[in-house]
Amino acid sequence: MQIGSYRFDRVEFAGSLGDLGTLIPLAIGLVTLNGLSFSAVFLWVGLFYLVTGFYYKLPIPVQPLKLVSAIAIAFPEKISLAVISATGLLFGGALIILAFTGLIDQLARLFTKPIVRGIQLGLGLILMIKGIEFINRPELLLNNSDITASLGGLPINTLLGLVALVLVLSLISSRRFPAALVIVTIGIIVAIPFGSLDGLDWRFGPSPIELVTPEADDFFTALFLLVIPQLPLTMGNAIIGTTDTAKNLFGTGEATARVSNRHLSFGMGLANLFAGLMAAMPVCHGAGGLAAHYRFGARTGGSNIMIGLLFILIALGFGGIGIILLSAIPNAVLGVLLLFAGLELALLIRDITERRDLFIAFLIAGIGLATSNMSIAFVSGIIVSQFLHWRDIDI
Repeated sequence: MQIGSYRFDRVEFAGSLGDLGTLIPLAIGLVTLNGLSFSAVFLWVGLFYLVTGFYYKLPIPVQPLKLVSAIAIAFPEKISLAVISATGLLFGGALIILAFTGLIDQLARLFTKPIVRGIQLGLGLILMIKGIEFINRPELLLNNSDITASLGGLPINTLLGLVALVLVLSLISSRRFPAALVIVTIGIIVAIPFGSLDGLDWRFGPSPIELVTPEADDFFTALFLLVIPQLPLTMGNAIIGTTDTAKNLFGTGEATARVSNRHLSFGMGLANLFAGLMAAMPVCHGAGGLAAHYRFGARTGGSNIMIGLLFILIALGFGGIGIILLSAIPNAVLGVLLLFAGLELALLIRDITERRDLFIAFLIAGIGLATSNMSIAFVSGIIVSQFLHWRDIDI
């Protein structure tokens, strides 16, 4: 069904599922380890998906702040609910200032095409490796390490991943049987006999949502542990990288007229201010998420509207059981989604032809892959790039 510039069909819906491999594991970790409200997390993700879908009319993704989420999950004893709330408020305020002052466009000049392609290649490789790790896990489910069934000595999870890979390759261009929708459905069905829905308590309605008031110590912890390390990565990938990827995939005409560094920065700033008030998951956009949605069929804001409404329904109607429902998606399926999202993102490097530009891009990707820290990677790339230009060194 086509309504204006929005498309609502199974291909568009399948594309909306393409980024679950990034969103679901981090969201589940923040809910289970850091105490975030399930309904607050997915209600705000759903609302932000709706807003971006209506405003940009493109499948602009909504993702967790990856560095913030990773640190919070790794150190739940330090990163409390109040610290996460303070992170949203500080991060949102910083992005709004960058947008209003125009500083984001000035900073964008440092992010030349080789820098952006290096970030995209590095993130693509990291996503691919993470995807393979998910496929290679003996555990079938993210939140249940007890389910490690095997067949012929090979874990069921890995077998499911191999089948999902074949299905995606076979259906990657199919409009009748969208690849992402098929493998998510099959994955959930396969996991049910292994107890993926055990303990399901059919309590309807949202889980509790509360306003959190951070104290001075919470803001201090958030600023130095989370906000400052996250900002460069967000500028490089979620703002500048997303703008560049959108124009690569959808052209530089009317379709992407609203996709700009300022608009993305301001929108994410507002979203994180509200997320901070309700202690929801801090969010961003991302070049990888856009590539994932596109790879699996999304072409309009209709995909955002559909996945946004689905998340809102789950948040408000199934808050008590939502975490179990989402945990029923097998690790291998999430891994396959990540793998193909990474491939789509990494392939954007194909328009780099100059040796010096390729050197910078591969340097950033290599450092990012070795350190898993894209902030260090692109700062190093900027320094080396400026030095090469200053000394007029040819590679």
